[in-house]
Amino acid sequence: MDASTTSTEPAERESGPPAGHPAVRTGRVGVLLVNLGTPEGTDKVSMRRYLREFLSDRRVIEWPRAYWYPILYGIVLNVRPKRSGALYDKIWNREQNESPLRTITRSQGERLRLSLKEHKAVMVNWAMRYGEPSIEKVAEKMILEGCDRILMFPLYPQYSAATTATVNDKFFEMLMKRRFQPAIRIVPPYYDDPAYIDALAQSIQKRLAALAFRPEVLIASYHGIPKSYFEKGDPYYCHCQKTTRLLRQRLGLDEKQLITTFQSRFGPEEWLRPYTDETVERLAKEGIKSIAIFNPGFAADCLETLQEIAMEVAETFHHAGGENFSHIPCLNDSDEGMQVLDVLVRRELSGWI
Repeated sequence: MDASTTSTEPAERESGPPAGHPAVRTGRVGVLLVNLGTPEGTDKVSMRRYLREFLSDRRVIEWPRAYWYPILYGIVLNVRPKRSGALYDKIWNREQNESPLRTITRSQGERLRLSLKEHKAVMVNWAMRYGEPSIEKVAEKMILEGCDRILMFPLYPQYSAATTATVNDKFFEMLMKRRFQPAIRIVPPYYDDPAYIDALAQSIQKRLAALAFRPEVLIASYHGIPKSYFEKGDPYYCHCQKTTRLLRQRLGLDEKQLITTFQSRFGPEEWLRPYTDETVERLAKEGIKSIAIFNPGFAADCLETLQEIAMEVAETFHHAGGENFSHIPCLNDSDEGMQVLDVLVRRELSGWI
């Protein structure tokens, strides 16, 4: 008789944690969507709190602190919160009492969760780099709930140190405080990914087909960065230019029909050119009567698209003599937009699910 079948020794058991010590839960895979951020309200206190966190980031403002902080605390945080709050108030989601960016990002997370529902071990969540829900709180919760592998997804198609890198910084700053760290993957920039280009093209074509006019010029307006950041090696400008070039090819347009511009400049520095507001004013004065603008650098509509472009830039164009203006929404949580997120996430989860 085989001795192995007759042994009277008790079966070996996995030992639990020592008394008084919490167990480390494992076995789940986390997907964390991260966007820029949002204030909690449009009041001065909420806006000041949000702007202080945002404008204190060394990735966003690279000036020496000894020079920048007196300006930030002496001028900017005393003047800008009221003005920014008034702008947010124009686009605020009053039904849910939150910014559109929070509403859309939450929906992206919920829809992606449903898309991945066949993978029971996958947990999908979302966070903001600035404001709530914070990266640290959400990631910590995911780890405690058993995510020993996390795919972090900065929702920026084009890479910049002021966006993607600062999300990575904050995430790894959270990990530095932990004894147990999960395995990490980060979704790379997707500025030239076929799924992203196709989704943009489909979204644009759908919107243009619904318009009562035909735009003479289509403008891809990206959030700007200081020119000095590009000169120091930031690839953002090149990523933006390639996105536009691929879209021209996909849509069958030439360099005059689809152009690249940059918006949202802040401070006295020169930023990436050409500037969006100056460009639409020039086009109108040159006799262009109809334009449409879209924002391929944003995964979700926000203040910079819904207020700055759809309101301020539209007014600039009309004031300069333009007649027909359309803002094409971001991909948001549309079917086209969710297809991009689904393709990228499934690709990066390969081997984990």
